[in-house]
Formats: sequence, C-alpha cells, structure tokens
Amino acid sequence: MIIGVPKEIKNRENRVGLVPSGVRALSAKGHKVLVEKGAGVGSGIPDEAYQKAGATLVPKAMDAWSADMVIKVKEPLTAEFELLRPNQILFTYLHLAAEKKLTEVLVEKKVTGIAYETIQEKDLSLPLLRPMSEVAGRMSAQVGAFYLQSSWGSSQTGKGILLGGVPGVIPGKVVVLGGGVAGSHAAKVALGMGAIVTIIDQDARRLEYLEHIFGGRVLTLMSNIDNIEESVSKADLLIGSVLLPGAKAPKLVSRQTVASMSPGSVVVDIAVDQGGCVETCHPTSHENPTFIEEGVIHYCVTNMPGAVSRTSTYALTNVTLRYALEIADRGAEEAGKSSLAIQKGFNTYQGKVVHQAVADAHGLSFSPLSL
Repeated sequence: MIIGVPKEIKNRENRVGLVPSGVRALSAKGHKVLVEKGAGVGSGIPDEAYQKAGATLVPKAMDAWSADMVIKVKEPLTAEFELLRPNQILFTYLHLAAEKKLTEVLVEKKVTGIAYETIQEKDLSLPLLRPMSEVAGRMSAQVGAFYLQSSWGSSQTGKGILLGGVPGVIPGKVVVLGGGVAGSHAAKVALGMGAIVTIIDQDARRLEYLEHIFGGRVLTLMSNIDNIEESVSKADLLIGSVLLPGAKAPKLVSRQTVASMSPGSVVVDIAVDQGGCVETCHPTSHENPTFIEEGVIHYCVTNMPGAVSRTSTYALTNVTLRYALEIADRGAEEAGKSSLAIQKGFNTYQGKVVHQAVADAHGLSFSPLSL
C-alpha cells in the first residue's frame, strides 16, 4: 500500500501523523511511505530522519494526498477537500459530529474515513483518544491558571488569582466537568498546583474510583443541573471535559450559568472539537485562543495538544501505528472484519455515514457498516 503523510495546515498545528520509526515499520512490511517535505519539522523531526527510515520525500501536499491511505493528525480543512479521492482511506482524528460540511464531502467523495476517536476496544477504552486527552487535560489546568492572572493582557484580564493560593489566602476553585481521562488529568495538575478541585460526573462508580485514587483530596459530585449550576457559579476555573464517543458533546453549562460566574473567571472547554459542553463556547485557534462572554474568559482551542507538538506527536504515534499497520497490511475492509476496534473507527464508507452518532448529529441517513 502507498501511504501519504501530509504536513498539517491547521492553525499552529505542528504535530505530524507518523514518526520515522513508523515509516521504518511500514517499509519493512513492503509499504511505500510518502512524506511531504517539512511535515515533521514542527515536532523536531527533520526530513533527513524520514529519508533514513525509508520514506520518499515529496515536495507538495497533493503528492502525499495521492496515496492509498493518508495518515494525519487533524481533520481535513476546506483547502484539502479537493485532494480527497474515491476509495481513499483517511486515518486521522475526524470529529465529524461537529463537522457537517466535512462529513458531506467524505460521503460525496466516497472516502473511507476511519477516525482515531471512535476506535474502541472490547473494554470500551478509546486507545487513540487517550494520549491526547491526557495532554489536553494536563494543559487545561496550566492554561486556566495563566488566564486567571491579571497581567497577561491589556484588555482581557483574569481575576488575579493564584490557583494554589498562599498561607492565609484561600486557593482558587477549579470545577472539572467530566471525570474521564482528560478530566482526571486536569484534576491531577490542578491539585498539584494546590487548587480546591471539584469533579462532576454522571457515573457513580467513576466518582468512587476518582475519590479513591485522589485520596479524598477532591470533592466529587453527581452530575445534575443543581450541582452543575451551584458549583460553576463559585468556580474560578471551569474545565469542560465531557465525552460521548463519536457524538456531539452535550451542552451541560448554560449561558445563564456562565453569567453567574464572577468577572474574570476562566472556562477551558476541552470538548470544543466535539461541539463543546458549555453553551457560550465556540472554536478558537492558538493564534487567537480566547474571547469573553458574560464577563468570563473562554479558551476553546480545538487542537490544544498542538502547542506541545513533540510530546503529543510521539504520544499519539505510539498508539496509532499498531492500527495503521493492520489497515495497511490487510486493507481497510479486511482490517475491519478482523478487528472490532477498527470496525468501530469507520465513520464514512462507500458514500455512506456508517457511524450512528455522526448521522444523528447532522440529521443524515445512517447506514449500518457492511464490509
């Protein structure tokens, strides 16, 4: 199989879909890997490293996109739509529940879209989402602490709060909405900073687990309207980390609840690439990461891990390579037949939406996957 690795074009997205060791592993199986020149530079990987591993460097994006399978990090942007081809395999984060136009394009062009975020193992884990959730979760507490400062901008300033406080002064209050991978890592970093942390989740067993692993140092609450409204209104920093695999994130925090937060508070919505779980949120970029709604600072960057590209690239490719090899060796259809996890990764196939949550998000026709 011919595999293409184009350079990411999303704003300040410096990650890359494959590292040299992955090229070496695919080449050893007889596959040809086309890497666009400069694709790995943002992650500290020079072109020479890819050449040494056996890749063929190509000068233009269209050359990498001419491959049988394209391995990326982020979903194709409008400028890349024309590069998509019928029966091409696209293996990347797609987040189609928040991308109706892209969904329609993949269907129209009959692209086999296999999404990292919906590949799911028998134990219901999401192995290709986990490492980036860990990164985004840890980053969310750091980012929130920064924007709570009163000195980071001239017109946009935070409450002037140090999350950990100092002796004699109460620490900052952090509310984490969703106690999954991202949420637990956000709580871990916030606790490390010395903040007072509340985690809200709908799974009682998960809350029991979190209370156990954090040694009772976090307050855990069952997710309901009363608990969300009361906790968020008192929060200095709200971190949204709600996930429904492949589906649009539910809006759990209303505009009215955001308005109840004190001016200069901060919202970091990790779930924004799936539509966001806070009503006042909309996608932003690393170039213009924040905006103010209801007096509250919102940070809603859709590719947060791109800011720590080297760490993120290696963490991601550590887990994607196994599945990429299986797809390359067997072809998408056979890989889907032999692996239920890969089968669940199929979002579009032969001109149809084959993931229920994606179809439901856009009111499109759903077709059960038939390989």
